Amino acid sequence: MAEYKKDSISLKGAIGLGTGVMISAGIFALLGQVAELSGSWLPYIFIIGGIVTGFSSYSYIKLSNAFPSAGGIGMFLVKAYGKGTIAAAAALLMAISMIINQSLVARTFGTYLLQLVPGEQASYWIPTLGVVLLIGAFIVNISGNSFIQTFSLITSALKIGALVLFGILILSIGGFELDSPNTTSDGSITNYVAAVALTILSFKGFTTITNSGSEIKHPKRNVGVAIMLSILISLIVYLLLAFSVLSTLSLDQIIQAKDYVLAEAARPLLGNKGVWFTVSIALLATISGIIASVFAVSRMLAMLTDMHMIPHRHFGMPGSVQKHTLVYTIVLAMLLTVFFDLSRIASMGAILYLVMDIIIHVGVLKHLRKQLHVRVWVVTLAILFDAIVLLAFLYLKGKTDPLVLIVSLVSIILIFIGEYYFIRHTKQTDQSA
Repeated sequence: MAEYKKDSISLKGAIGLGTGVMISAGIFALLGQVAELSGSWLPYIFIIGGIVTGFSSYSYIKLSNAFPSAGGIGMFLVKAYGKGTIAAAAALLMAISMIINQSLVARTFGTYLLQLVPGEQASYWIPTLGVVLLIGAFIVNISGNSFIQTFSLITSALKIGALVLFGILILSIGGFELDSPNTTSDGSITNYVAAVALTILSFKGFTTITNSGSEIKHPKRNVGVAIMLSILISLIVYLLLAFSVLSTLSLDQIIQAKDYVLAEAARPLLGNKGVWFTVSIALLATISGIIASVFAVSRMLAMLTDMHMIPHRHFGMPGSVQKHTLVYTIVLAMLLTVFFDLSRIASMGAILYLVMDIIIHVGVLKHLRKQLHVRVWVVTLAILFDAIVLLAFLYLKGKTDPLVLIVSLVSIILIFIGEYYFIRHTKQTDQSA
Protein backbone atom coordinates (compact mmCIF):
# COMPACT_ATOMS: atom_id res chain seq x y z
CA MET A 1 0.00 0.00 0.00
CA ALA A 2 1.01 3.63 -0.54
CA GLU A 3 2.18 5.56 2.47
CA TYR A 4 -0.17 8.36 3.62
CA LYS A 5 -0.06 10.29 6.85
CA LYS A 6 -3.34 11.76 8.00
CA ASP A 7 -3.20 15.38 9.22
CA SER A 8 0.42 15.68 8.05
CA ILE A 9 -0.21 18.82 5.94
CA SER A 10 -1.38 22.08 7.53
CA LEU A 11 -3.52 24.76 5.83
CA LYS A 12 -0.41 26.86 5.24
CA GLY A 13 1.38 23.82 3.88
CA ALA A 14 -1.51 23.12 1.48
CA ILE A 15 -1.46 26.72 0.23
CA GLY A 16 2.30 26.41 -0.17
CA LEU A 17 1.84 23.28 -2.30
CA GLY A 18 -0.81 24.95 -4.49
CA THR A 19 1.01 28.23 -5.07
CA GLY A 20 4.29 26.33 -5.35
CA VAL A 21 3.02 24.58 -8.47
CA MET A 22 1.10 27.54 -9.90
CA ILE A 23 3.66 30.31 -9.52
CA SER A 24 6.30 28.59 -11.58
CA ALA A 25 4.91 27.40 -14.89
CA GLY A 26 2.32 30.19 -14.79
CA ILE A 27 4.75 33.07 -14.90
CA PHE A 28 8.13 31.80 -15.94
CA ALA A 29 7.06 29.37 -18.67
CA LEU A 30 3.73 30.66 -19.94
CA LEU A 31 3.74 34.46 -19.70
CA GLY A 32 5.46 34.96 -23.04
CA GLN A 33 3.32 32.33 -24.78
CA VAL A 34 0.11 33.93 -23.54
CA ALA A 35 1.37 37.37 -24.66
CA GLU A 36 2.11 35.98 -28.12
CA LEU A 37 -1.56 35.04 -28.48
CA SER A 38 -3.23 37.89 -26.60
CA GLY A 39 -1.08 40.97 -27.26
CA SER A 40 -1.56 43.86 -24.87
CA TRP A 41 -4.67 42.20 -23.46
CA LEU A 42 -2.30 39.89 -21.54
CA PRO A 43 -3.35 40.90 -17.99
CA TYR A 44 -7.05 40.67 -18.81
CA ILE A 45 -6.61 37.19 -20.29
CA PHE A 46 -5.18 36.11 -16.93
CA ILE A 47 -8.25 37.56 -15.21
CA ILE A 48 -10.53 35.57 -17.52
CA GLY A 49 -8.44 32.46 -16.88
CA GLY A 50 -8.78 33.03 -13.14
CA ILE A 51 -12.56 33.35 -13.45
CA VAL A 52 -12.83 30.17 -15.53
CA THR A 53 -10.63 28.38 -12.99
CA GLY A 54 -12.82 29.68 -10.17
CA PHE A 55 -15.89 28.07 -11.74
CA SER A 56 -13.90 24.90 -12.34
CA SER A 57 -12.66 24.74 -8.75
CA TYR A 58 -16.26 24.65 -7.46
CA SER A 59 -16.67 20.98 -8.40
CA TYR A 60 -13.32 20.06 -6.86
CA ILE A 61 -14.13 21.82 -3.60
CA LYS A 62 -17.51 20.08 -3.37
CA LEU A 63 -15.87 16.73 -4.11
CA SER A 64 -13.08 17.34 -1.59
CA ASN A 65 -15.57 18.24 1.12
CA ALA A 66 -17.52 15.04 0.53
CA PHE A 67 -14.65 12.64 -0.25
CA PRO A 68 -11.35 13.87 1.22
CA SER A 69 -8.76 11.46 -0.09
CA ALA A 70 -5.05 11.22 -0.83
CA GLY A 71 -6.21 9.84 -4.20
CA GLY A 72 -7.78 13.21 -4.94
CA ILE A 73 -9.05 13.34 -8.49
CA GLY A 74 -8.74 9.59 -8.95
CA MET A 75 -11.11 9.00 -6.03
CA PHE A 76 -13.50 11.72 -7.27
CA LEU A 77 -13.76 10.03 -10.67
CA VAL A 78 -14.49 6.67 -9.07
CA LYS A 79 -17.27 8.24 -7.00
CA ALA A 80 -18.78 9.73 -10.17
CA TYR A 81 -18.29 6.93 -12.70
CA GLY A 82 -17.43 3.81 -10.71
CA LYS A 83 -14.23 1.85 -11.03
CA GLY A 84 -14.29 1.63 -14.81
CA THR A 85 -12.61 2.83 -17.98
CA ILE A 86 -13.80 6.46 -17.85
CA ALA A 87 -12.63 7.01 -14.28
CA ALA A 88 -9.29 5.26 -14.81
CA ALA A 89 -8.52 6.96 -18.13
CA ALA A 90 -9.51 10.43 -16.92
CA ALA A 91 -7.42 10.02 -13.77
CA LEU A 92 -4.46 8.97 -15.88
CA LEU A 93 -5.00 12.02 -18.13
CA MET A 94 -4.74 14.20 -15.04
CA ALA A 95 -1.60 12.49 -13.84
CA ILE A 96 0.07 12.76 -17.24
CA SER A 97 -0.90 16.43 -17.61
CA MET A 98 0.78 17.06 -14.25
CA ILE A 99 3.90 15.22 -15.40
CA ILE A 100 3.85 17.30 -18.58
CA ASN A 101 3.75 20.36 -16.35
CA GLN A 102 6.83 19.08 -14.52
CA SER A 103 8.76 18.88 -17.79
CA LEU A 104 7.55 22.38 -18.64
CA VAL A 105 8.94 23.69 -15.37
CA ALA A 106 12.16 21.67 -15.75
CA ARG A 107 12.91 23.22 -19.15
CA THR A 108 12.04 26.65 -17.76
CA PHE A 109 14.63 26.08 -15.03
CA GLY A 110 17.29 25.39 -17.65
CA THR A 111 16.22 28.31 -19.84
CA TYR A 112 16.46 30.86 -17.03
CA LEU A 113 19.67 29.48 -15.57
CA LEU A 114 21.39 29.91 -18.94
CA GLN A 115 20.54 33.62 -18.90
CA LEU A 116 23.44 34.00 -16.43
CA VAL A 117 25.92 32.55 -18.92
CA PRO A 118 27.31 34.99 -21.51
CA GLY A 119 26.87 34.13 -25.17
CA GLU A 120 24.67 31.57 -26.85
CA GLN A 121 24.77 28.10 -25.35
CA ALA A 122 24.30 24.72 -27.00
CA SER A 123 20.66 23.65 -27.13
CA TYR A 124 21.29 20.46 -25.15
CA TRP A 125 22.02 22.43 -21.99
CA ILE A 126 18.33 23.29 -21.39
CA PRO A 127 17.08 19.67 -21.21
CA THR A 128 20.24 18.61 -19.36
CA LEU A 129 19.69 21.15 -16.60
CA GLY A 130 16.01 20.20 -16.51
CA VAL A 131 16.91 16.57 -15.94
CA VAL A 132 19.27 17.57 -13.12
CA LEU A 133 16.39 19.46 -11.46
CA LEU A 134 14.12 16.43 -11.75
CA ILE A 135 16.74 14.24 -10.08
CA GLY A 136 16.92 16.77 -7.25
CA ALA A 137 13.11 16.73 -6.93
CA PHE A 138 13.23 12.94 -6.61
CA ILE A 139 15.76 13.14 -3.78
CA VAL A 140 13.69 15.72 -1.89
CA ASN A 141 10.46 13.73 -2.34
CA ILE A 142 11.82 10.66 -0.60
CA SER A 143 12.35 12.83 2.49
CA GLY A 144 8.68 12.72 3.58
CA ASN A 145 5.64 15.00 3.90
CA SER A 146 6.87 17.12 6.78
CA PHE A 147 10.01 18.27 4.99
CA ILE A 148 8.19 18.82 1.67
CA GLN A 149 5.40 20.98 3.09
CA THR A 150 7.88 23.07 5.13
CA PHE A 151 10.11 23.51 2.08
CA SER A 152 7.14 24.39 -0.16
CA LEU A 153 5.76 26.88 2.35
CA ILE A 154 9.08 28.68 2.82
CA THR A 155 9.98 28.78 -0.89
CA SER A 156 6.45 29.87 -1.87
CA ALA A 157 6.56 32.77 0.58
CA LEU A 158 10.04 33.79 -0.60
CA LYS A 159 9.25 33.71 -4.31
CA ILE A 160 5.88 35.45 -3.95
CA GLY A 161 7.52 38.23 -1.94
CA ALA A 162 10.38 38.50 -4.45
CA LEU A 163 8.03 38.55 -7.45
CA VAL A 164 5.86 41.24 -5.90
CA LEU A 165 9.01 43.27 -5.17
CA PHE A 166 10.16 42.76 -8.76
CA GLY A 167 6.82 43.96 -10.15
CA ILE A 168 6.73 47.03 -7.91
CA LEU A 169 10.31 47.95 -8.83
CA ILE A 170 9.66 47.65 -12.56
CA LEU A 171 6.47 49.69 -12.39
CA SER A 172 7.99 52.35 -10.15
CA ILE A 173 11.06 52.80 -12.36
CA GLY A 174 9.51 52.33 -15.78
CA GLY A 175 6.14 53.88 -15.07
CA PHE A 176 2.71 52.43 -15.67
CA GLU A 177 2.42 53.24 -19.36
CA LEU A 178 1.03 50.59 -21.65
CA ASP A 179 0.71 50.65 -25.40
CA SER A 180 -2.84 50.84 -26.67
CA PRO A 181 -4.45 47.41 -26.60
CA ASN A 182 -3.13 45.38 -29.49
CA THR A 183 -4.83 42.66 -31.40
CA THR A 184 -2.96 39.44 -32.04
CA SER A 185 -1.16 38.86 -35.29
CA ASP A 186 -4.31 37.84 -37.15
CA GLY A 187 -6.87 39.61 -34.96
CA SER A 188 -8.71 36.32 -34.37
CA ILE A 189 -10.91 35.71 -31.36
CA THR A 190 -9.61 32.14 -31.49
CA ASN A 191 -6.20 33.37 -30.38
CA TYR A 192 -7.64 35.09 -27.33
CA VAL A 193 -9.63 32.03 -26.30
CA ALA A 194 -6.59 29.81 -26.88
CA ALA A 195 -4.58 32.17 -24.67
CA VAL A 196 -7.14 31.54 -21.93
CA ALA A 197 -6.39 27.82 -22.28
CA LEU A 198 -2.75 28.46 -21.39
CA THR A 199 -3.70 30.63 -18.41
CA ILE A 200 -5.93 27.80 -17.16
CA LEU A 201 -2.86 25.57 -17.31
CA SER A 202 -1.04 28.12 -15.16
CA PHE A 203 -3.82 27.92 -12.53
CA LYS A 204 -4.36 24.17 -12.52
CA GLY A 205 -1.83 23.72 -9.71
CA PHE A 206 -4.76 23.97 -7.30
CA THR A 207 -5.44 20.30 -8.05
CA THR A 208 -2.22 19.54 -6.18
CA ILE A 209 -4.20 20.37 -3.05
CA THR A 210 -7.07 18.00 -3.87
CA ASN A 211 -4.59 15.19 -4.50
CA SER A 212 -3.45 15.47 -0.89
CA GLY A 213 -6.96 15.71 0.57
CA SER A 214 -6.88 13.17 3.39
CA GLU A 215 -3.37 14.26 4.43
CA ILE A 216 -4.50 17.86 5.04
CA LYS A 217 -5.65 18.80 8.55
CA HIS A 218 -9.43 19.35 8.74
CA PRO A 219 -9.84 18.66 4.99
CA LYS A 220 -13.55 19.50 4.76
CA ARG A 221 -12.72 23.04 5.77
CA ASN A 222 -9.14 23.57 4.70
CA VAL A 223 -9.10 22.07 1.19
CA GLY A 224 -11.60 24.61 -0.16
CA VAL A 225 -9.94 27.50 1.67
CA ALA A 226 -6.51 26.47 0.41
CA ILE A 227 -7.75 26.18 -3.18
CA MET A 228 -9.41 29.59 -3.28
CA LEU A 229 -6.53 31.38 -1.55
CA SER A 230 -3.98 29.73 -3.87
CA ILE A 231 -5.90 30.85 -6.96
CA LEU A 232 -6.32 34.39 -5.60
CA ILE A 233 -2.67 34.77 -4.56
CA SER A 234 -1.49 33.47 -7.92
CA LEU A 235 -3.82 35.78 -9.87
CA ILE A 236 -2.55 38.85 -8.00
CA VAL A 237 1.06 37.92 -8.73
CA TYR A 238 0.29 37.15 -12.39
CA LEU A 239 -1.43 40.50 -12.91
CA LEU A 240 1.35 42.49 -11.27
CA LEU A 241 4.01 40.86 -13.42
CA ALA A 242 1.96 40.99 -16.62
CA PHE A 243 1.52 44.75 -16.26
CA SER A 244 5.20 45.10 -15.37
CA VAL A 245 6.37 43.25 -18.48
CA LEU A 246 4.02 45.17 -20.78
CA SER A 247 5.19 48.49 -19.35
CA THR A 248 8.85 47.59 -20.04
CA LEU A 249 8.96 45.60 -23.28
CA SER A 250 7.25 45.89 -26.63
CA LEU A 251 5.15 42.97 -27.80
CA ASP A 252 7.82 42.03 -30.33
CA GLN A 253 10.42 41.90 -27.56
CA ILE A 254 8.13 39.81 -25.35
CA ILE A 255 7.49 37.31 -28.13
CA GLN A 256 11.17 37.11 -29.05
CA ALA A 257 12.13 36.37 -25.43
CA LYS A 258 8.96 34.46 -24.52
CA ASP A 259 10.80 31.60 -22.79
CA TYR A 260 12.65 33.97 -20.42
CA VAL A 261 10.54 37.11 -20.59
CA LEU A 262 10.90 38.22 -16.95
CA ALA A 263 14.69 38.20 -17.17
CA GLU A 264 14.45 40.24 -20.36
CA ALA A 265 12.07 42.72 -18.69
CA ALA A 266 14.57 43.31 -15.88
CA ARG A 267 17.50 44.00 -18.21
CA PRO A 268 16.70 47.51 -19.54
CA LEU A 269 15.70 49.02 -16.18
CA LEU A 270 17.73 47.10 -13.59
CA GLY A 271 20.75 45.94 -15.65
CA ASN A 272 22.68 42.76 -14.89
CA LYS A 273 21.78 42.87 -11.20
CA GLY A 274 18.13 42.81 -12.19
CA VAL A 275 18.72 39.81 -14.42
CA TRP A 276 20.50 37.97 -11.59
CA PHE A 277 17.64 38.82 -9.22
CA THR A 278 14.99 37.65 -11.68
CA VAL A 279 16.81 34.44 -12.53
CA SER A 280 17.24 33.69 -8.83
CA ILE A 281 13.47 34.02 -8.34
CA ALA A 282 12.86 31.82 -11.38
CA LEU A 283 15.15 29.12 -10.06
CA LEU A 284 13.50 29.23 -6.63
CA ALA A 285 10.03 29.11 -8.19
CA THR A 286 10.73 26.26 -10.56
CA ILE A 287 12.48 24.20 -7.88
CA SER A 288 9.62 24.55 -5.40
CA GLY A 289 7.03 24.06 -8.14
CA ILE A 290 8.45 20.82 -9.41
CA ILE A 291 8.93 19.38 -5.92
CA ALA A 292 5.29 20.11 -5.05
CA SER A 293 4.02 18.66 -8.34
CA VAL A 294 6.09 15.46 -8.06
CA PHE A 295 4.82 15.09 -4.49
CA ALA A 296 1.19 15.23 -5.62
CA VAL A 297 1.28 13.14 -8.78
CA SER A 298 3.29 10.29 -7.28
CA ARG A 299 0.71 9.93 -4.51
CA MET A 300 -2.14 10.07 -6.99
CA LEU A 301 -0.58 7.28 -9.08
CA ALA A 302 0.03 5.24 -5.93
CA MET A 303 -3.62 5.53 -4.96
CA LEU A 304 -4.73 4.52 -8.47
CA THR A 305 -2.42 1.51 -8.22
CA ASP A 306 -3.87 0.53 -4.84
CA MET A 307 -7.36 0.77 -6.38
CA HIS A 308 -6.25 -1.50 -9.27
CA MET A 309 -7.08 1.20 -11.83
CA ILE A 310 -3.67 1.37 -13.52
CA PRO A 311 -1.08 -1.34 -14.20
CA HIS A 312 1.97 -1.52 -11.97
CA ARG A 313 5.27 -3.36 -12.10
CA HIS A 314 7.91 -3.35 -9.36
CA PHE A 315 10.82 -4.08 -11.73
CA GLY A 316 12.72 -5.35 -8.71
CA MET A 317 12.60 -1.97 -6.94
CA PRO A 318 12.44 -2.03 -3.12
CA GLY A 319 10.12 0.06 -1.01
CA SER A 320 6.45 1.03 -1.20
CA VAL A 321 4.23 1.50 -4.24
CA GLN A 322 4.45 5.26 -3.75
CA LYS A 323 8.24 5.11 -4.08
CA HIS A 324 7.82 3.21 -7.35
CA THR A 325 5.31 5.72 -8.76
CA LEU A 326 7.72 8.47 -7.78
CA VAL A 327 10.34 6.83 -10.01
CA TYR A 328 7.87 6.45 -12.89
CA THR A 329 6.85 10.11 -12.55
CA ILE A 330 10.41 11.36 -12.70
CA VAL A 331 11.42 9.12 -15.60
CA LEU A 332 8.45 10.19 -17.78
CA ALA A 333 9.05 13.85 -16.94
CA MET A 334 12.70 13.44 -17.96
CA LEU A 335 11.71 11.97 -21.34
CA LEU A 336 9.34 14.86 -22.03
CA THR A 337 11.98 17.36 -20.92
CA VAL A 338 14.50 15.93 -23.38
CA PHE A 339 12.25 15.53 -26.44
CA PHE A 340 9.78 18.46 -26.41
CA ASP A 341 10.14 22.27 -26.36
CA LEU A 342 8.27 24.62 -24.02
CA SER A 343 5.46 25.58 -26.40
CA ARG A 344 4.57 22.01 -27.31
CA ILE A 345 4.80 20.81 -23.71
CA ALA A 346 2.42 23.56 -22.58
CA SER A 347 -0.03 22.82 -25.40
CA MET A 348 -0.20 19.10 -24.68
CA GLY A 349 -0.65 19.77 -20.97
CA ALA A 350 -3.53 22.17 -21.63
CA ILE A 351 -5.35 19.74 -23.94
CA LEU A 352 -5.12 16.74 -21.60
CA TYR A 353 -6.09 18.81 -18.56
CA LEU A 354 -9.15 20.39 -20.19
CA VAL A 355 -10.44 16.99 -21.38
CA MET A 356 -10.05 15.58 -17.86
CA ASP A 357 -11.67 18.68 -16.34
CA ILE A 358 -14.75 18.35 -18.53
CA ILE A 359 -15.07 14.67 -17.55
CA ILE A 360 -14.96 15.67 -13.86
CA HIS A 361 -17.71 18.29 -14.24
CA VAL A 362 -19.94 16.01 -16.33
CA GLY A 363 -19.58 13.30 -13.68
CA VAL A 364 -20.57 15.73 -10.92
CA LEU A 365 -23.54 17.03 -12.90
CA LYS A 366 -24.77 13.64 -14.10
CA HIS A 367 -24.11 11.38 -11.12
CA LEU A 368 -23.37 13.41 -7.96
CA ARG A 369 -25.29 16.68 -8.12
CA LYS A 370 -27.89 15.64 -5.53
CA GLN A 371 -25.42 13.99 -3.20
CA LEU A 372 -23.07 17.00 -3.29
CA HIS A 373 -25.87 19.63 -3.32
CA VAL A 374 -24.16 21.51 -6.15
CA ARG A 375 -25.50 24.54 -7.95
CA VAL A 376 -26.24 23.13 -11.39
CA TRP A 377 -25.71 26.45 -13.18
CA VAL A 378 -22.17 26.78 -11.79
CA VAL A 379 -21.11 23.33 -12.97
CA THR A 380 -22.86 23.85 -16.32
CA LEU A 381 -20.95 27.08 -16.89
CA ALA A 382 -17.70 25.33 -15.95
CA ILE A 383 -18.36 22.70 -18.65
CA LEU A 384 -19.31 25.36 -21.20
CA PHE A 385 -16.22 27.48 -20.51
CA ASP A 386 -13.94 24.44 -20.73
CA ALA A 387 -15.53 23.26 -23.98
CA ILE A 388 -15.23 26.68 -25.66
CA VAL A 389 -11.60 27.06 -24.62
CA LEU A 390 -10.67 23.51 -25.61
CA LEU A 391 -12.29 23.69 -29.06
CA ALA A 392 -10.66 27.04 -29.80
CA PHE A 393 -7.28 25.72 -28.69
CA LEU A 394 -7.63 22.55 -30.79
CA TYR A 395 -8.61 24.62 -33.82
CA LEU A 396 -5.61 26.92 -33.39
CA LYS A 397 -3.15 24.07 -32.92
CA GLY A 398 -4.63 22.27 -35.90
CA LYS A 399 -3.66 25.29 -38.02
CA THR A 400 -0.33 26.23 -36.45
CA ASP A 401 1.13 23.03 -35.00
CA PRO A 402 -0.78 19.91 -36.08
CA LEU A 403 1.87 17.61 -34.57
CA VAL A 404 0.85 18.71 -31.06
CA LEU A 405 -2.79 18.10 -31.92
CA ILE A 406 -2.04 14.64 -33.36
CA VAL A 407 0.19 13.54 -30.46
CA SER A 408 -2.33 14.78 -27.88
CA LEU A 409 -5.36 13.14 -29.49
CA VAL A 410 -3.51 9.86 -30.15
CA SER A 411 -2.34 9.84 -26.52
CA ILE A 412 -5.89 10.31 -25.25
CA ILE A 413 -7.21 7.53 -27.49
CA LEU A 414 -4.44 5.13 -26.45
CA ILE A 415 -5.03 5.88 -22.77
CA PHE A 416 -8.73 5.08 -23.06
CA ILE A 417 -8.11 1.91 -25.09
CA GLY A 418 -5.35 0.75 -22.74
CA GLU A 419 -7.46 1.37 -19.65
CA TYR A 420 -10.45 -0.40 -21.22
CA TYR A 421 -8.47 -3.61 -21.69
CA PHE A 422 -6.68 -3.30 -18.33
CA ILE A 423 -9.93 -2.80 -16.39
CA ARG A 424 -11.56 -5.62 -18.34
CA HIS A 425 -8.65 -7.96 -17.60
CA THR A 426 -8.67 -6.98 -13.91
CA LYS A 427 -12.40 -7.70 -13.58
CA GLN A 428 -12.02 -11.06 -15.29
CA THR A 429 -9.14 -11.96 -12.98
CA ASP A 430 -11.15 -10.98 -9.89
CA GLN A 431 -14.17 -13.03 -11.04
CA SER A 432 -12.08 -16.15 -11.68
CA ALA A 433 -10.20 -15.85 -8.36
